[in-house]
Amino acid sequence: MRKGVLEYCILSILKDKDKYASEILGALKDAKMLVVEGTIYPLLTRLKNAGLLNYRWEESTSGPPRKYYALTETGHLFLNELNGTWDELRNAVNLVTNTK
Repeated sequence: MRKGVLEYCILSILKDKDKYASEILGALKDAKMLVVEGTIYPLLTRLKNAGLLNYRWEESTSGPPRKYYALTETGHLFLNELNGTWDELRNAVNLVTNTK
């Protein structure tokens, strides 16, 4: 379940703007989701291989070039599906646990 939620979060982070891995990790850490680099890189590769992400290399003024990740059109469609699924799951869990 954590893997699926983490993939959903990564796609959501990338929905409006291309980001490189450190920015993605920072957004996850800001949300109190403790994720290490060793976890995120395989996920990014899996999402890319699934056709949900692509990337481009961009020169950096402070170090080596950075790999920026972006959602593909398929990634945007899949994220929209996940949003609906997440809403349904959240509502179901709230009903079962009697929370709002």
